[in-house]
Amino acid sequence: MVLTGCSQKSNTGTSGSGQASVGFPETQDLPPVAGKPGGTFRLGITEPTAIDPYNAQESEGILVNKALFTGLVNVKPNGDVYDGVASKWEPNADCTAWTFTLKPNQTFSNGEPVDSAAFKRGWERTSAKDSGSDVAYHLNEVKGFDEMQAGSATTLSGVDATDPASLKVALSKPDCEFNLRTAAPPLAPVPTVAGAADNKTYNDQPIGNGPFKMDGPWQHDRGIKLVRNDTYGAGPKANLDAVEITITPADTGIQAEYDGFNNGQFDWARVPTPLLSQARSAQEPKNQWISKKTAGINYLLVSVTTKPLDTADARKAISMAIDRAAITQGVFQGSQVPADAFVPASFTKVYQPGVCEACKYDVDEAKNLAQKAGLTPGTEVNFQFNTGGGHEEWTAAVKQQLETNLGLKVNYSGVPFRDLLVNEQQPDASGLFRAGWTADYPTAGNFLTPLLSTAAIGAATPQDVAVGDNRGRYSNPQFDDLLAKAAATQDEAERDDFYKQAEKIAIGDDLALIPLFARQQFRMANTATFGNVRMDFWENPTLSEITLK
Repeated sequence: MVLTGCSQKSNTGTSGSGQASVGFPETQDLPPVAGKPGGTFRLGITEPTAIDPYNAQESEGILVNKALFTGLVNVKPNGDVYDGVASKWEPNADCTAWTFTLKPNQTFSNGEPVDSAAFKRGWERTSAKDSGSDVAYHLNEVKGFDEMQAGSATTLSGVDATDPASLKVALSKPDCEFNLRTAAPPLAPVPTVAGAADNKTYNDQPIGNGPFKMDGPWQHDRGIKLVRNDTYGAGPKANLDAVEITITPADTGIQAEYDGFNNGQFDWARVPTPLLSQARSAQEPKNQWISKKTAGINYLLVSVTTKPLDTADARKAISMAIDRAAITQGVFQGSQVPADAFVPASFTKVYQPGVCEACKYDVDEAKNLAQKAGLTPGTEVNFQFNTGGGHEEWTAAVKQQLETNLGLKVNYSGVPFRDLLVNEQQPDASGLFRAGWTADYPTAGNFLTPLLSTAAIGAATPQDVAVGDNRGRYSNPQFDDLLAKAAATQDEAERDDFYKQAEKIAIGDDLALIPLFARQQFRMANTATFGNVRMDFWENPTLSEITLK
C-alpha cells in the first residue's frame, strides 16, 4: 500500500473515478450494527516500512499505526474531520499560529498522560536529524523544524507545551489547513518510554493512545497482533478483542490475501487484478464485496531531472503513447477509470477534468513530441514496479505500448515495495516508477505539496538522497508560489482556485507526474460474521468500529 504516508504511499493500485458510466459501481455501506465486545478480525498485509509514528508511511504501516495512535484530529471515511485528542482547534488571524485544546484525562495504554508535552515529544522525535524520517516533512512548517533537521537544535521552538491542556503551535509560514496535517501519523503523541527514533524495542512494540495496543512485538515478515485498549478515552472503545495481522510474502501479497479470504483464514482482503470480476461475482450477492472511490490517484512517478525524461515533451510523449482505455478494459476488466487530472474527483471543488491534456491517447502526437525531445526509437527508459501489489499485468501492458508505439527499449523490472521506495530516492534514479497516492489528510494540498513542491524533495543538493515524497525532484518556483498563496488563504473558494492554477502548471504544462487511473479500491469482507466493516479514509478496514454480529 505508499508512497502515504504518511503520504500514503500505496502498495496497491486498482482504481475508478467520479464518472458513473465507467468502472465498477460503488457499493453502499451495510446498515450499522450495535457494537459488543468480542471477536478476532484477521487480515494480511505485506511487511511495513514502520509502524512507529516517526516513520509510518505506506498503507500497511498506516493501518497498524492508526489502530495504535490517535492524533489531534480524526478523519471520517468521507474526508470529514472530527475531534481526536483535541476537542477544538483555532488559528490566529493570519494562520501563522494554531491552538489545540486537548480533552482531559487522556492516557497512553501504559498509563502515561497524553498531554501537550506528549505531542511536543512526538513531533520533535520525528523532526530530529538523527531520526532519518522519510515523512518528517509533515512538520516542515513548524518553527524550529529546519534547525532540527540541520542538527543545530534539539527542540521545536514553535511548539509551546507549557499548559498540559493546550498545545500552541507557531508556524514559519501561514497555513490555514495545518489542523488537517495533524491527522498524519508523524504528528502523533508518544510517551516518554519511546525514547529516540532508534529505540528498536519501541519501533517494534509502540505504546500508543489509540483504540488498540500491541500484543507482543512485531514479528517481522510473520505477523503483528493487536488487542483492544480498554483505557482508550479519545472516542468510543473498540469492540474487537483482537486483530491478527499476517505478513504475506512481498511477491505474492495480494494473491495470498485473496486465497486466505476464500479459505477462511482472513476476514478482509484485497483482490488480484485478473480476479476482480470473479471476486465481484462471487462476493457481491453475499454483501461481502466493497467498492469505493477513494481520495487517491495511480500514476507514474517520473525522474524529471535525469535523461531521458528531463523535458515536458518527453514526458508528454510517454503519456500520450499509453492507451489507458485499452488497459482499463483489457487488464482491469472495466473496473478502472482513466485519469485526466492529478487531484482526484473526490475533491469536487478542486477537480479539473481534462487538465492533463497529455493524458489523451494519441500515437501520432506522441511520436512528434518524442522526436522533439530526442526520445528516438531504441532509447532506453527504465520502468520499475513493486511486486506483490497487483501491478504485474498493467505495467507489462504499459511497457508493451511504449515499445510498440514509440520504439523505446523499456528496461522493466519488479522489486519488493521497500526497495522500490529506496530506488526512487537515489540521485541517479531515471525513468519511470509505478506509484499510487492516497491522501494523508483531506485537502488537494496533500497531493500537490508533498509530491510536487520543491521543499518536499528533501535533498540539500542534487547529489543527495531525496528523503521527501517529491522523488521525481520536480521544481517550479511559480508552482511553489501558488501553493504558498493557497496555504495563506482562509477563504476556501480562493484557496481552491490557487490549487487549480498550481495543478495546471505542474500537470497540465510540465506533466511532472503522469496520471493513469483515478483511484477506486475493492475489498472482500467477512460481513457474515462482522458488522460495521467499512473502508476508512486510508483504504483500510475501520478496525475501531468493527463488531461481532
